[in-house]
Amino acid sequence: MSEPTVTENSPGVTDVPGFSAAAAACGIRATGDRDRLDLALIYSKDPCSAAGVFTQNAVKAPPVRLCADLLAAGQPFHGIVANSGNANACTGEEGMADAREMGALTGNALGVPPNSFLVCSTGRIGDRLPMEKLRNGISVATTNLSSDQDRGLAAAQAILTSDTRPKTVTVRFEWEGQTVTEAGLAKGAGMIQPNMATMLAFLATDAAVEREVLQKILGRAVDYTFNRITVDGDMSTNDTVLLLANGRSGVRVADESGGLAERFAVAVRRACGYLAEKIVSDGEKITKVVEVIVAGAESEADAEKVARAIGNSLLVKSSWYGEDPNWGRLADAAGYAGARLVEEKLDIFYEDVPAVAKGRPLPENKPKWKEVVKAPRFRITLNLNLGRDEFRLLATDLTEAYVRFNKSE
Repeated sequence: MSEPTVTENSPGVTDVPGFSAAAAACGIRATGDRDRLDLALIYSKDPCSAAGVFTQNAVKAPPVRLCADLLAAGQPFHGIVANSGNANACTGEEGMADAREMGALTGNALGVPPNSFLVCSTGRIGDRLPMEKLRNGISVATTNLSSDQDRGLAAAQAILTSDTRPKTVTVRFEWEGQTVTEAGLAKGAGMIQPNMATMLAFLATDAAVEREVLQKILGRAVDYTFNRITVDGDMSTNDTVLLLANGRSGVRVADESGGLAERFAVAVRRACGYLAEKIVSDGEKITKVVEVIVAGAESEADAEKVARAIGNSLLVKSSWYGEDPNWGRLADAAGYAGARLVEEKLDIFYEDVPAVAKGRPLPENKPKWKEVVKAPRFRITLNLNLGRDEFRLLATDLTEAYVRFNKSE
């Protein structure tokens, strides 16, 4: 059986039969380009089952709480409406009312139930949404829906904040002579640390999938992809991943077991994994993407502790930016991670070049380490040699430009 095919930088959700998209420039941002797209709309005339995964931050933006409530109610959905430039976070009951109005306006304009649209926001925290501008933008977007690829790309552009480029992907696989399509778009560049962060990811499929099955498959995919990246160690108030399934293909995933469910789960994970890599590689003002692999741990939890301690260490991230193969900082972070570690068993590699063997440095290899860390992307592996579990994390360096970018409004 062939592997799913992945189309990078695709039109995104408009690749999925039955889905259309649109975008509008509402002028939400207080300053900047008034023509910048800042409202995205994804729509399926066919009703969809839906699943979602959200931030674990105790401070959750009203759109996050609204989406969770709507999904818990279990009704069919027809799409997603999302804005950038304003997070609608820390805005109280007024913010919840604004989020509800965004969904209701969209549903009413398209002649579907007002609670059949999931609502998302991303941007600055603490300000009320400029609802009059959003009302106009929703009116424009609902009259310009299309399955053309330019509309899918426009929707991907409209949700960006500090990102430098849109992020889209399409994954397809064959099942009993039918093609099943999964596609998505995402944004995220700063405040990227699980559980997810200031990121949005919207996925769509033409498979028919029961809500409970869809939720479990998405949850597992997120755990292995979006929840294994970090840029700056911060968790946002708005991070959301949503998956809509409209059933247009006629291929029905009825449960979690069996070949079809496995194929579908692989496709979802492929899409999420691609978008997660695009997010971390577009981290705010980064110059390096570093794959941190911790192997040989007594448990996956221990491996994760070590990987996150390294990936979020300011000293480590600064050394990556300085192209300094300072393995001592790696060992230090691993040591304070709270996982079981025996120094005399620790191995450290830069790509395949050993830097430490059984706790002892190999200084003769330093010229090779320095070549490795000059690359824009490289891999570091720590083998604890205590067990069989491992964890993979994608991390970034820390630059002066990141500090300047985030120092003021």
